[in-house]
Amino acid sequence: MKPQAVRFVLLRPRRPENLGAVARVLKNLGFEDWALVAPGTYDFAAARRVAVHAEDLLDRPRLVPSLDEAVADCTWVVGTTSRKVRGRRPIAPLDVGRRLAAVPGGRLALVFGDERDGLAAAEVARCDDLSTVPTEEEQPSLNLAQAVAVYSYAVRQAFLEQVPAPPAPRAASDGELRGVEEALRTALRRGGFLAGPERHAVRDLAATLRRARLSRREVRLWTAALRRLARTDR
Repeated sequence: MKPQAVRFVLLRPRRPENLGAVARVLKNLGFEDWALVAPGTYDFAAARRVAVHAEDLLDRPRLVPSLDEAVADCTWVVGTTSRKVRGRRPIAPLDVGRRLAAVPGGRLALVFGDERDGLAAAEVARCDDLSTVPTEEEQPSLNLAQAVAVYSYAVRQAFLEQVPAPPAPRAASDGELRGVEEALRTALRRGGFLAGPERHAVRDLAATLRRARLSRREVRLWTAALRRLARTDR
């Protein structure tokens, strides 16, 4: 596992000073892959005043319009949030890096919400897993740059602790998994399981496949099987 295996995704960042501080901490800890989704500021001049010796990261940020586009080539999408979500147990920051280390060839997307509201409910649901910094209850929220610093340090520690692992199948990307989800949706509608509004059925069923961390070969097999089922005459 290398630093290139991690992408820091910032949703709707509002303050240029935070962008500069994030760039600086990423540079401190050896990360360069970051994406800004629908940023609320483009004042990179102000950000540069804070990004000491990390101005080059502000020269080439990845600007994308949606979370889907930001994580399409990632194999594991982890949202960072202080909120408690029923039925979803958060992963500690250090364990995020250690779990990534166990999947050679994988790419982690660490997703951070905006400074005021954090991740929206739909964005929380969109993430494969959630992670929370164990802060004190009376002051649970962190500044955006502080949160990025915690996770970049935690993941770097996992790099340093890493023991070479045996070769493993290449993990499927988020975009490939969404292809399986669409094939599943089509098969369920054709089979009559989805006779009315979809609600959460497809998302919940697809979540079990995401948790399995499928390989690219397994994704191709699932997709082919589901498409064949959808074509079966009844």
